[in-house]
Amino acid sequence: MAPSTELPPFRAGLFQLDPFALLGTRCTACGEAGFPARSFCAGCRADGDAIVPATFAERGEVVSFTVVRQAPAGVEVPYVLARVLVDDGPRVMAQIVGAASTEVEIGDRVRVVPAVFPSADGSDRAGFAFQIEQEENA
Repeated sequence: MAPSTELPPFRAGLFQLDPFALLGTRCTACGEAGFPARSFCAGCRADGDAIVPATFAERGEVVSFTVVRQAPAGVEVPYVLARVLVDDGPRVMAQIVGAASTEVEIGDRVRVVPAVFPSADGSDRAGFAFQIEQEENA
């Protein structure tokens, strides 16, 4: 289910809806990408005017993952939590949706997609996840 613009995000400033993209920062001094947005560079420690807002690519590659088999009430298990190297910079951790846990492999190409997550108070929140891209010759 795609998030509606009427759903509040689970955390402000992580993504934009139209077009859907992850938001963060980039250091103009060294090029380091930051996600979520940061006030200083984790690479060279620059701050201030050296840190500018950035919108990141919608695709990336799975660099590690785990299968979560225990979760709070109301969260369906198992699910895959992956660390993804986004094509233009940051490493992002998020859930993989639309694939069984046995179908995810390191090196899989993924794209960021809108997602809906339940919150502790029982209401839905807008968020993001990754979805494995299908090979064109499959």
